[in-house]
Amino acid sequence: MVFTAIVGVAALPLIWLFEPSVLKVSVAEAVIVAISGAMYMAAMLFYLRAMQTEEASVIAPMFQFAPVFTLLLGYLLLHEVLSWAQLGGIALILVGALAVSTDGESFLRQFKLRVVMLMAAATLIVALSTVVFKLFAVQTGFWSTTFWMFVGEAVFGAGILCVPSAFREFVTLFKRSPGPVIGINAANELINLGGGLAVRFASLLAPVALVSAMSSTTTLFVFVFGVLLTEFFPKLGREDLSLRNLARKAVSAMLVAGGVLLANAGSV
Repeated sequence: MVFTAIVGVAALPLIWLFEPSVLKVSVAEAVIVAISGAMYMAAMLFYLRAMQTEEASVIAPMFQFAPVFTLLLGYLLLHEVLSWAQLGGIALILVGALAVSTDGESFLRQFKLRVVMLMAAATLIVALSTVVFKLFAVQTGFWSTTFWMFVGEAVFGAGILCVPSAFREFVTLFKRSPGPVIGINAANELINLGGGLAVRFASLLAPVALVSAMSSTTTLFVFVFGVLLTEFFPKLGREDLSLRNLARKAVSAMLVAGGVLLANAGSV
């Protein structure tokens, strides 16, 4: 989370050079958007807490709460109304994403209320942050909103470092292996930055619920990367390549693809 904040801080002068008007927004708008950025970081905190207490295979399906919350908040705050075709497409995408990220049986067996509450809080806050971003980006511009959102993330990261135990952990991590820590985290955060900006920009071009649902296709890409690692770099990752698992993932892919086509057809 601290690295996410650091990358955001590094991006601030670049955004300002590209779009000097970012400093001309009103104080009220800047504060609200910054709070939205801090909310995103808070959502990640809930997510990481959930990851500390449960397996990733159980956590992953719960990300599908986000499109549902985004759909409701988009309707309430942005007055975005989706067609029946778009709603059907979202439903297919979510079903496919759930099927590809869990086998259902293990998910139900490990179902825990605390984890569900943590992930519900995380996805609700992410949804609210997304909707607030679009609400202000439409009025003040994409880069101005992004700038102040990064400011909020940076403030949240600074707050984490104000906690003595977190600060000691961060410094110890650097001292132990500075090269890998900086290199791996920098690469990871730059990828996250690019993906996050793309999703936020896409939310300006289509209903936020539709964009959120499209983001659920991430689970399919994770599976594809897992297969590639298993085939070519088995020491880095192992994916279940049994016929049963591959058949389930193939059906999931068809559901997601059908959902995407239906959602896009409904938006024409």
